[in-house]
Amino acid sequence: MEERRFTESELIDLGTRLLLTGGMRKEDAAVIAKDLVAADMRGLYSHGISRIPMYLKRMECKCVKPVPDIKVEQVASAVLRVNGDDGMGFLVAHKAMEEGIKLAEKTGIAMVGCTHSTHYGMAALYVKQAVEAGYCCMVYTNSSPALPVCGGRTVFLGAAPFAAGMAGGYESPAYVLDMAMTKTARGKIRVAMINNEPIAEGLALDSEGNPTTDAKKAFEGVCLPFGGPKGAALAMLMDMLAGMYTGSNYAGDVSSLYYRFDEPQNLGHIMFIMKADMFMSMDEYKKKMDIYYKRLKALPKAAGVDEILMPGEPEDRKTEASRKHGILISGNIQESLYLECQKRNVPCRDILGDMEIEIGHNAGNVVFEK
Repeated sequence: MEERRFTESELIDLGTRLLLTGGMRKEDAAVIAKDLVAADMRGLYSHGISRIPMYLKRMECKCVKPVPDIKVEQVASAVLRVNGDDGMGFLVAHKAMEEGIKLAEKTGIAMVGCTHSTHYGMAALYVKQAVEAGYCCMVYTNSSPALPVCGGRTVFLGAAPFAAGMAGGYESPAYVLDMAMTKTARGKIRVAMINNEPIAEGLALDSEGNPTTDAKKAFEGVCLPFGGPKGAALAMLMDMLAGMYTGSNYAGDVSSLYYRFDEPQNLGHIMFIMKADMFMSMDEYKKKMDIYYKRLKALPKAAGVDEILMPGEPEDRKTEASRKHGILISGNIQESLYLECQKRNVPCRDILGDMEIEIGHNAGNVVFEK
């Protein structure tokens, strides 16, 4: 099947319909569908609607509670602990950032540790939640083992992202950083696997420790950290801070999203939220951000570079292009979603059209096969 463009509202509608079959509240399903589509709009297909079948399977297997009782506890003057009750990480993290912003408004800075959570999609969601409210932040999570420590040959550390943000100025965009500790996000290898596409050389090793461009072998093997020991050390910090420090699973104990359906992940997140006007007025902060952005844009460009961009700016432009021209979804992902709809008796022909596919030929099932 050929790739095709969809509107933002079409994909959010489709995602919401599917997620509701997992027993979620309508408002929660809509939040998660919107978050997943936001990733697709930014060109981050690894964290988009292609993940819905996996999330639904985890709910079916009781690894994730569709209606969690998320509890927030203040454990120090500027510190909150959030127990996600094994709910979807999107809901846990949005609640954590929301409560952290409220506390930071009073204290200037707030730290929020989350436990009993699960995969929360792209970290940029929560960074943007902070910067759009006028705050600066750092957002960390741990994840299931995907890469080795420096000198190791087996998976131990997660591909957990390092994410941070600075509120924008009057005429400048916010700084939004969201980067995995691997050379490429493990989810991108997953999408390549679904689409039967190879990956570039130097990104991963197979289960025998050999370099591979086969996406399935790479997904089942070892992702390589960016920057060698530097990336591995940062991944270790993510695991220690977001996992061990918060009282969540850590050091290889976070179970796989794709191959373990017998227990919750007990994933951890940690967020630091800071008022942008801690050391100066908000007006002065915004003016300084504008100066920074103007100086950045005026820097001499390297050969072959058309424009210097602020972190987060390329993704914002992709989002606007997706909003204008539609969101491009591969044929295999369309088929996977169509078959999930058929399996769950979810109407989808108004969005996906008619497809002649047998359930046994679901390309998305490769994710669950090892």
